[in-house]
Amino acid sequence: VIIRNHNEHQYIGFAIQSVLDFIPNAEIIVIDDHSTDDSLDVVRMFNNRGNVKIFTIKDYTPGKALNFGVKTATYNTLLFLSAHCQITKFDLEYVNDKLNNYSAVFGNQVPIYKGKRISKRYIWSHFIDKEVVNMYSTIEDRPFLHNAFCFYKKQELLDNPFSEKLFGKEDRYWADDIIKAGKNYLYTPTIEVNHYYTTNGATWKGIG
Repeated sequence: VIIRNHNEHQYIGFAIQSVLDFIPNAEIIVIDDHSTDDSLDVVRMFNNRGNVKIFTIKDYTPGKALNFGVKTATYNTLLFLSAHCQITKFDLEYVNDKLNNYSAVFGNQVPIYKGKRISKRYIWSHFIDKEVVNMYSTIEDRPFLHNAFCFYKKQELLDNPFSEKLFGKEDRYWADDIIKAGKNYLYTPTIEVNHYYTTNGATWKGIG
């Protein structure tokens, strides 16, 4: 499980605890972007509960952080989890089965604004109640994949790493390249997280 962190002290503990609840033997890799809050102290609280590792990288970009996590991971099934997401519904056997046929599998996200479950507007409207192959966003006019809660096989990402030049949306560009390569990815509501509001979040347009 690869978690990117930048001053996520409020929710990263919820993220890690949910991993331990649903994937007790997980290797948890936290990649930090020079946080100035106590989020890494929160992460260290879990050192006696599981296999938790912390890394800080230079010249941080989202893609660089993820690629580093992929190379560092020792398991073949990888989960990218946002530091402000909490797993609520999970089936690893189902995910692994789907990864035999798809390059990535991403799950449902429920937006939580200050404790309230809100309506799925703007980006949240993509997270529907049926499976979709190669989801396309009419809002963004491009393929839609979301790394806040997304599974991959390690070899897939070693062969097709994320761009390290982008400062956001590395998942959408990766999805576009995968489709052009003749491959497919899957969205499924079978797995799910609560996605908590953060003040710096880029996906909270249309709260209500």
